[in-house]
Amino acid sequence: MKILSYTLCLQLFILNSTTASSLPADTTLLPANYLHTVPVIDTNLFRTRPAAVKDYRPTVAGMTIPVLFIGYGFWALKNPTLQSLNHTTKAELREDHPNFSTHIDNYLEYVPALSVYALNLAGIQGEHNFRDRTIILGISTLLMSSTVGILKNSTHVLRPDGSTYNSFPSGHTATAFMGAEFMRMEYKDVSPLYGIAGYAVAATTGALRMYNNRHWLNDVVAGAGIGILSTKAAYFLYPKLQKVFAPKSSMNVMVMPNYDAEWKTFGVGLVLLPKK
Repeated sequence: MKILSYTLCLQLFILNSTTASSLPADTTLLPANYLHTVPVIDTNLFRTRPAAVKDYRPTVAGMTIPVLFIGYGFWALKNPTLQSLNHTTKAELREDHPNFSTHIDNYLEYVPALSVYALNLAGIQGEHNFRDRTIILGISTLLMSSTVGILKNSTHVLRPDGSTYNSFPSGHTATAFMGAEFMRMEYKDVSPLYGIAGYAVAATTGALRMYNNRHWLNDVVAGAGIGILSTKAAYFLYPKLQKVFAPKSSMNVMVMPNYDAEWKTFGVGLVLLPKK
């Protein structure tokens, strides 16, 4: 009984081009077992340098709203007029909906960011590939969560329901608006409706935090600003980090499955093509 052996042939060819069409026309220059090779599949599996990412420089128009939101939130911590607005808003919400209570805001905050991945799975491609957008989202989350955590522990603002002294700013709202800006940035060139939908969900999350009597108005406004600004900062920082940490060169890889009829051996050849 013959036993078929499977081998992994790692045969590295240093070629001076980036496509399979540059392989020698004379197949006698290749190893014998490549005479039975199936067509080359270019996979770029081992690309060591990340794909190019745009340089997202902050603009005055883009920075104005989140900065104003954050400024309002801090100003309201000490300003008597804005403090009064906080209490008036709370009183009106409780008067109109005294028994209102829902936990949907605990899940709604994640919807905008997760929608980006859902849209990609549905075949609607955004600005970046899976790796790049995940890294950007990770940077955004790190900036947002650390900022929110520091402020909650340093301001000691009592929540409207009197439960704890960590009301400012709203973490749920910051997460939702971070995701909304993430969704807008990824799909702004596809359709502005995606960004509008993301921001609608984020605004609903902020409103529910007040309806649930968990946050003051300025908590929600500041949280929205922090979330938006965190995402903008991540998009600005990521190309800089790529330049610092990415290797200076990269290799394209072609997978070449093959079968040697003489030895009855299956194999996989790898061809490394240095990028110019």
